[in-house]
Amino acid sequence: MNETPKSTRAGHGADTIYWDPAKKSYVGAVSLGYAPNGKRRRPKVYGKTKTEVRQKIRDLKKEIQTGVKAPANYTVADAVNDWLERGLKGRDEKGTIGKNRSMANKHLTPFIGKAKLKELSADDVDDWLDGRAEFLATRSLRDLLAILRRSIAHAQRRDKAARNVALLVTAPEGRPGRPSKALNLEQAKAVLTAARPSRLYAYLVLSLLGGVRTEEARPLTWDHVFLETQDGIPPHVAVWRSVRKHGETKTRKSRRTIALPMQVVAVLEEHMRWQKQERASRGMDWSPTGRVFTTRSGEPLDAANVRRDFKAIVKKAGLKPEWTPRELRHSFVSLLSDHGLSLERIALLVGHSSQTTTETVYRKQLRPVITQGAEAMDDIFAEEQGGEAVEGDAVA
Repeated sequence: MNETPKSTRAGHGADTIYWDPAKKSYVGAVSLGYAPNGKRRRPKVYGKTKTEVRQKIRDLKKEIQTGVKAPANYTVADAVNDWLERGLKGRDEKGTIGKNRSMANKHLTPFIGKAKLKELSADDVDDWLDGRAEFLATRSLRDLLAILRRSIAHAQRRDKAARNVALLVTAPEGRPGRPSKALNLEQAKAVLTAARPSRLYAYLVLSLLGGVRTEEARPLTWDHVFLETQDGIPPHVAVWRSVRKHGETKTRKSRRTIALPMQVVAVLEEHMRWQKQERASRGMDWSPTGRVFTTRSGEPLDAANVRRDFKAIVKKAGLKPEWTPRELRHSFVSLLSDHGLSLERIALLVGHSSQTTTETVYRKQLRPVITQGAEAMDDIFAEEQGGEAVEGDAVA
């Protein structure tokens, strides 16, 4: 014989559990005293059984004791969007923020975005990541988990989440990722030969023979390039800027000053002469920012345009078009390693050493210049670069 649900009534000011026929569920009303306006504060929770309601009342009181008042309808998507909008202030909109937003929109929000954050469990996160593991590499899965962890942590700092269940989860193994690639010597020579008549030639030479990141090369200005030996200091480039937000390099350790191979010096000297001639012939003033690499109209280079032009150069060199400009830096490291340079010296050249900042030349400060890479690259490309590097006939 079925019994009609009975309400549990309590004294004034106590918690109450009762059956609501309209909602066909049990309701728990929690007494929290009075608000500043004099009204009683009695939030409600709902459940199919009294046991479920009692548990929700305990959870609600626990949140109140910790000072967290997690909104009932605050979802995972809300948390991610809030983190992207407010938690990444000062970061590059097209870089860091854009990458995280793209990943979240494709692989996070469509699958667990509608889940209420206060009800999200570690099992929910595990199931989501296991489902994505069929399509994504392990590195991407770890990045996704990091987005969720940081989003929930941001919600915690704003009293919108009591705990971070994503910290209880480990990213699974995903599909094998795309292996890092580096041009071998013959491929590197072919790329430089194909790039010789291009506006991008000097850019690629500096990236490949100097190990400069593509985001460091694009904002490079002539006042950071020293093409003559002065006071015993060889020609060098001060890599202290980036197109990242606020113009900072990837890390402070990435700040470094490296000597230029003589072949790079020759190419940059010709590039400077060609750039001045182009400005004069077009009746344009010198770029107000003094950038080394610009578009035909003197505007800063765009990453997408660099990738497009590089793809065409790689194809012209007879290689598959899957190569990207950032892999010139991988090639720089690989070529130096094949040439016998130690990993410690290579790390110093690419800005991965804690001593890099103290071993730079910047403005009037006289400090050691890292010369090993320049010397090695002059040896590596000695045979190939016997001819004159001319860019006067550069084309778009």
